Amino acid sequence: MCRLLYINSKKEFLMQEFLQKFAVIAKESREYQGHGWGCSFLKNGVWGHYKNVNPIWEDDFSLFGKTSRLIVHARSAFRDEGIIVENNMPFHDGRYIFIFNGELRGVKIKEEGRIGAEKIFNYIKRFDKNNIKDAILKGTEIIIKKSSYIRAMNIILNDENSAYVFSYFNEDVDYFTLHSKINDDMAVVCSEPFRGETDWNKISNNSLTELKCL
Repeated sequence: MCRLLYINSKKEFLMQEFLQKFAVIAKESREYQGHGWGCSFLKNGVWGHYKNVNPIWEDDFSLFGKTSRLIVHARSAFRDEGIIVENNMPFHDGRYIFIFNGELRGVKIKEEGRIGAEKIFNYIKRFDKNNIKDAILKGTEIIIKKSSYIRAMNIILNDENSAYVFSYFNEDVDYFTLHSKINDDMAVVCSEPFRGETDWNKISNNSLTELKCL
């Protein structure tokens, strides 16, 4: 399944450094993460978006410059299907940015979307009454009830003021547990700790965490 990364910082940072660390995680993952990748990044108050159907570890990160907020997704396509750049995350709609990692089986909901992750994004937004946090809780609750089995459903959804990290899985604790590293200057959430780094904390299963922008 896919790998996720979110960074929010008080000061701008070079994206290259963190993209390289994340690319190592994706390349060394025990599940293949080479079905393309994408990222969203904030520059001068405007979001930029980038997608590539090639593996993240084959890209040139020196072109990305600086940002204060970064959202990255490395894709492991379900059943190796639908490998086109349009299916890469992050998905975004001008208000929210969304990345997903997981696998759901026997989902009995109807929603528009090219792939399952996009359907989940659109379904959550159905319940948004100017409170996306409540919409995530409501939408995921129904999805869980209407699915025959959920291997995992990890979500990071970003709006103007916060990032919401939803973690839910029923197996493979080591692989699906999200991790965070937060201090006064920077908040980082990733599918795995960066190689060789300490002071990471595990994000609890079946939880929703709101991270206010610094």
